[in-house]
Amino acid sequence: MRRRLIALLKTRGRNVLAAQKDADVLLAPGRADSAEAMCSPKSESFREDASMEHIYCRGALTELLKYGPKDLHAAAKTFNPPRVLILIIPGNPGVVGFYKTFMWTLYQAFNRQYPVWTIGHAGHCAPPDSMDMVEDASVMEEDVFGLNGQIEHKLAFLSEHVPRDTHLVLVGHSIGCYIILQIMKRNPELKVIKSVLLFPVIERMACSPQGQVMTPVLCRLRYAVYLPVFLLSLLPEKLKAGLVQLALRNVYSLDTTMIPATVSLINVDCIGNAMYMGSQEMSLVLERDNSTIRQHLNKLIFYYGATDHWCPVQYYCDMRRDFPEGDIRLCERGLRHAFVLDAGEEMANMTTEWIRDDLRRLKQ
Repeated sequence: MRRRLIALLKTRGRNVLAAQKDADVLLAPGRADSAEAMCSPKSESFREDASMEHIYCRGALTELLKYGPKDLHAAAKTFNPPRVLILIIPGNPGVVGFYKTFMWTLYQAFNRQYPVWTIGHAGHCAPPDSMDMVEDASVMEEDVFGLNGQIEHKLAFLSEHVPRDTHLVLVGHSIGCYIILQIMKRNPELKVIKSVLLFPVIERMACSPQGQVMTPVLCRLRYAVYLPVFLLSLLPEKLKAGLVQLALRNVYSLDTTMIPATVSLINVDCIGNAMYMGSQEMSLVLERDNSTIRQHLNKLIFYYGATDHWCPVQYYCDMRRDFPEGDIRLCERGLRHAFVLDAGEEMANMTTEWIRDDLRRLKQ
């Protein structure tokens, strides 16, 4: 028994050391973008074009990732201003780095004509040295980190940072799809060309197979997670990257941009805000908003997973029954709910084909 225990410890130790060596490559000085460099032969442009920003929106720290113009108000004054913004609303946790490959592929697919932005959820990123999680204490009274607060956060961002005459292609993932439906409901004057809802979590969330597992964790046990996350946050960055890589080792064809994005999430405040939002999702995402769907059906594309435990196939069948004229699709490619792990490029190529005709008509 003692020999088996020693052998097991040695094996685990070798795995962690090997992962840390790989992480050294990914995070070594002068090679900060090595993870991205492994994703695509054209990935050199990640370093050239991607812009990461941190701002306050509704008083809460917000992370933005942008391809294309960084300021649409300034770009609107140029000779050939962009007429369309492709805006991605993430799932939970709302870390913009998860969508880097997806964004890059979309941006390239349209020959860099249209800016592609992702807005992170309020408080789902670690503050830079010069900023805090909130601009001032009064922000906490507005519950900006809750689900409704996150919806209002996106509406405020659109109002402040996107010119009114800009046409929008909204792409939602998971709970981001629920947020998009609420955005369209609360501000029907937005010039939305199309909304693409990927693996849409828009109804009966707590009743789904994954929801039944996560509801007690998010609603009653989430505080127990904070201590281990705090301890992990104290580790050196390279070791954290090694542990993340070890945890994701079974993901075949892992998009290595996931590693630095996941490392950035190892922060008590980020995890706390993400889990708090998740707890509200379980209690608030109940009945499907058929009225809003019916009102905007010609602008909506739904893409359900065939093995998705957050929105099972029965939800797809119910949607097809209730909206037979809608563009409601079921994945035939075996993509997982967290498609960003290994299929960001594939998902973006599909999205490109779905929205291409709408963008072409806009030019006419």
